[in-house]
Amino acid sequence: MSSAVLLAFVAGVAGLLGAWNALIALEHVPLRGGLARVLEPLQRAGTEGRDATAAERRRLMAVAVGALLAGGWLVGGVIIGLITAMAGPAIVVMILRARRHRYALELAAGAAEAARALADAVAAGHSARGAIPVAAPALKGATGRELRAVAQALGYGEPTDAALEKLRRRARCTGWDALCAAILLQRDAGGDLAGLLRRLAVSLEASARGDAEARTATAQARFTAWTVIAMPLGAAGLAELASPGFVSGLLSHPLSAWLSGMALVLEVTAIACVRVITRPRLA
Repeated sequence: MSSAVLLAFVAGVAGLLGAWNALIALEHVPLRGGLARVLEPLQRAGTEGRDATAAERRRLMAVAVGALLAGGWLVGGVIIGLITAMAGPAIVVMILRARRHRYALELAAGAAEAARALADAVAAGHSARGAIPVAAPALKGATGRELRAVAQALGYGEPTDAALEKLRRRARCTGWDALCAAILLQRDAGGDLAGLLRRLAVSLEASARGDAEARTATAQARFTAWTVIAMPLGAAGLAELASPGFVSGLLSHPLSAWLSGMALVLEVTAIACVRVITRPRLA
């Protein structure tokens, strides 16, 4: 393996890590101009949990296809560029879903904190409707943002049940379902809402601890699964580094190209299965 090939590999890894860090930084950087128009859906999916429109998805996919085509062409030639470009739309969809799911997990994790804040506001003498604008400013992250949106809707005169139903649909988790149901039930039937919300907070925290313990117990198995999945791709990358043109030569023969395509399909299937099995659930 020549030093030039090794340096190219190191540069590629550094570029990938830099792109990932840039994507994370987008959450805290105001975007402007054409860059904002293209990348705003990614930022919005991670900070607001909103999905991209069809037009926004097309723009993101076009950018991803162009970048992967250029990168693959530079690394392995036209064939590799075309193959990597075909993965562009799927990668965009995966990133959008992953960022929306992360937002949903953050919102689900804040259900217990929101229940305690609302319980404190109710115990201070506020009604169920009036407790939301009081509790929302004290909460941070996705939880605070969603409760502030509900408080704003209530300020505009929207009915309590309609505002809470929108919140429940955005959260899509059992914790917020129970929280909204408790508020509406107390409004219709009366009772100790503050005590009910505090008991709900304790229950949600216990559920979150159980999920964390389960993920800790299965960490080694999950790491092993991802390692096994990464081995074929790593072997192909090392073979290409040791003998440039190895992958393109492999794909130039019909039988080896067909076998490689089937292996890639199985690899993608394995990745999807591992993600489904190990994906954190929305409590």
